[in-house]
Amino acid sequence: MTNKEVNLKELRLKVVLAGGGTGGHTYPLIAVYRALKKITDSRLVILDAFYIGPDTLNEEIFTREGIKVIKITSGKWRNYFSPLNFIDIFKLIIGIIQSFFKLWSQMPDIIFSKGGYGALPVVIAAFFLGIPVVIHESDSIPGKSNKIVASFAKKIVLAFEKAKDYFPLEKVIVVGNPIRDSILNNNISPIQAKKYYNLLEDKPVVLFLGGSQGSQRINDLVLDSIENLLKNNIQIIHQTGTKNFREIFLEAKIILEFLPQPYLNFYQPRAFLDEKDYLNALAAADLVVSRAGSGAIFEIAASKKPAILIPLPESAHDHQNFNAIEYARYNAAVILEEKNATPNLLIKHILDILNNKEAMNVMINGAKLFIKKDAAEEIAKILLEVLELNF
Repeated sequence: MTNKEVNLKELRLKVVLAGGGTGGHTYPLIAVYRALKKITDSRLVILDAFYIGPDTLNEEIFTREGIKVIKITSGKWRNYFSPLNFIDIFKLIIGIIQSFFKLWSQMPDIIFSKGGYGALPVVIAAFFLGIPVVIHESDSIPGKSNKIVASFAKKIVLAFEKAKDYFPLEKVIVVGNPIRDSILNNNISPIQAKKYYNLLEDKPVVLFLGGSQGSQRINDLVLDSIENLLKNNIQIIHQTGTKNFREIFLEAKIILEFLPQPYLNFYQPRAFLDEKDYLNALAAADLVVSRAGSGAIFEIAASKKPAILIPLPESAHDHQNFNAIEYARYNAAVILEEKNATPNLLIKHILDILNNKEAMNVMINGAKLFIKKDAAEEIAKILLEVLELNF
């Protein structure tokens, strides 16, 4: 009996989600799960979803969504010499064995992988078990894991056109990056959002994002710029990362002590932005300063916000730089290389954008042209098409 016959008889679909263990993978997986659940719920089909992977940042999000979490070990190959590479080879082998038995016990209908080191053992195990796999590549320059498993995949879904050069064209579909519906349809007004963060309605807001784990170098840049930004009546929401929050908070407090009111409330640091915090931060922001991970770029674009992108120089294959270049082609962002990211230059870029309504409108329109709103829904449909299910 085929999977299709079983599923139609039982009205049940079992899906495994796999990813690399960071927020950049977690949230797109959630977006696809929500889109798939919307389809299955409308057809009275029970959706069983599992996340199989290593320890993941904010993995409680999966549990809140009703996705069961199954832990495995996984090794990470670094792009430089390290004894840890040899240790992680054994971790990868252990992860493949663990994944094999986890998948054997669940026997899902299909696997959706976001790539990364955490997904690699799951996809390899799925190949040996004959479970169909669809992979998604977020970046313009693909990571090692997705290039390794491309031959196993039934379909390869891409965020950027540029990534087509690295995969078999007959498998490739470009849909963009899956984005949570709550971001695409964020109906929080700027006034509501500024009130949420205790900010003034009539002053511009710059949102600083350092990625899911924060960025020490962006944090340092914010601290070095904070006094001049505040004195230019610019309010700041700053996502610092959990590890760095206390240090940044204390350093900022010392700087702010020498500033008069009302500047003290102009700076709002947060260790981490949960979904509610993040939606309000995006709604409040007039401009976003961020790393150039694919997830951040697509969420900024979906929010139609002008951006300054500071690519991480050490990103694998310099993919953040290429992501930023692809996005900047739409005139939606300014790229500031980290080696040139001095406080004076950052402040100049911020003031040049905020003080030029025409430039802001060009960037907003560029973001609208870039974003593909239906990526999560398209991926959900692709998963069903691979299974030859037409709900």
